[in-house]
Amino acid sequence: MTLIDSPRDPLHSPSDPDTFWSTTNVGEAFPGVVTPLSWSLCAPGVEVGIRDSYARVGALPRREVRVPDRAEDRLISVFHGRGALNVNFFCRMGAHLPGSTPDAIARQFLGELPASIPVRSTRRRRPVVAVKMPHAQATIRADVLRRTAPVKDWWRQWTLRLDTLDLAGSLAALLDARAMFTEMLRVQAAGLFVGVQPVYDRLTALVERADLTPEQVNAVVGGQGEHAETDLIHDLWQLGRDRITLADFLAEHGYHGPHEGEASSRVWREDPAPVLKLAEQYATLDEQANPADAAARRAGERVAAERALIASLPPLRRPAARFVLSLAAARIPLRGVAKAAFLQALDVARGSARRMGTLLADLEVLADPEDVFSFTVDELTAMPMAGARSIVGERRARREAFLATELPSCWRGNPVPVEVGAPRRADGGRGSVQGIAASGGVAEGTVRVLDSTTFAEVRPGDVLVCETTDPSWASVLFLSGALVVDVGGLLSHAAVVARELGVPCVVGTGDGTTALRTGDRVRVDGTTGSVEILSRAEPVPAGERKGRGE
Repeated sequence: MTLIDSPRDPLHSPSDPDTFWSTTNVGEAFPGVVTPLSWSLCAPGVEVGIRDSYARVGALPRREVRVPDRAEDRLISVFHGRGALNVNFFCRMGAHLPGSTPDAIARQFLGELPASIPVRSTRRRRPVVAVKMPHAQATIRADVLRRTAPVKDWWRQWTLRLDTLDLAGSLAALLDARAMFTEMLRVQAAGLFVGVQPVYDRLTALVERADLTPEQVNAVVGGQGEHAETDLIHDLWQLGRDRITLADFLAEHGYHGPHEGEASSRVWREDPAPVLKLAEQYATLDEQANPADAAARRAGERVAAERALIASLPPLRRPAARFVLSLAAARIPLRGVAKAAFLQALDVARGSARRMGTLLADLEVLADPEDVFSFTVDELTAMPMAGARSIVGERRARREAFLATELPSCWRGNPVPVEVGAPRRADGGRGSVQGIAASGGVAEGTVRVLDSTTFAEVRPGDVLVCETTDPSWASVLFLSGALVVDVGGLLSHAAVVARELGVPCVVGTGDGTTALRTGDRVRVDGTTGSVEILSRAEPVPAGERKGRGE
């Protein structure tokens, strides 16, 4: 059977009527409508990775670490081109873990507790969890560092060879990248669920009980390090001052770029123009803004704040507090380490697929090399195939239809998409935007609504307003005065990096990109989660609008 006869849509799946789904915690990983190639890489890796992390702590039997046959039994699925998480599955896991409850998880995802959601806790797996969880948490740091260590060299070796590969070689590279990507997603999920989240929860509980100023709280919680991304900022600073070459920079950070979590995007190693523009911006900054000096200053502030925290506690509680602080310093940076590794693996998949597309276009199997991203990895193993161009046409049309709709943030059963009407405009009657206080401090500035394709527009001191962020955003966060993000929580990428850089940040606003417009003057309070609109920019005529919020 050819693909054209297959009833399966790679970007849409059915659901049982009683399963609850949410896009709340996947917007950062899968913003917007994905391509078939991206989904075929990411979905199995996320499925297996998260299941593996729960199995490591005993909450899930090892035999369930696989991709279920039925879409409705999976913890992640795709609806109208957008990823969503199975809330029922996570409630089931919460029932097995100490300190977690199904009803709390349901409220986190859905904002309420529906009558039909499974909320009964069980002690059936508690003995297994009691044995496995301490060992998993004690070994997670060494495990993550060991498994990610070879990935950067592996990425460099493949990317140097991609342009020389024939069709069989590029397919071999793609399959190798898929295997590495799946493995690194397992590492990322374990690092986050086993290593980072429990320690972060203990750290925030500790600072909430201590007598600290908001600035001290921010120094303790925000100073735990996102080293992969602070290294990126340091190297951009060096590039802007001609202390390293562009080739040196790309050899370290070339896998980053606009929409880097989507396989079809073009990252910096493929198009370095955004890097050069950013380096020019960095070159205009005074030497006093040196990121190394700023990092040293924040490290000193963290040490002082931690001493104040310990001093504020009764003597008997101090050893436990010191232990939590040491765990935070060791484990919280694991989030960035594993994320860099899976992005490197994804970049090899991107490059090998793009090479396949070029070769298939040369053979006139495809009309355009970029059409390769309209197929799944398994489908590409059957290339060249009859009817490929027809399949591309159908899937491109289907994707355009998905782009013309929006989904609710959560639903039961199958979602009802809403057609996107006229471009949404900023609500001139609102006086403020509210979200989650993610990184403390107050900043006033001019709003710039943007995505990762418009980094060149950023000016030092701008208040950046966006739907979501990825690691490439660290490059412009360093230039910004504050950050406001539609989606995310306290451990989202935006929140973690903003705290590390000392940038006031509000996340989870839901509609900041539509409530605010480029040119508005605002005051961002990252301690309270509020964005006060001080003055409105003049509306831009409809025919002249270039981006969201303008």
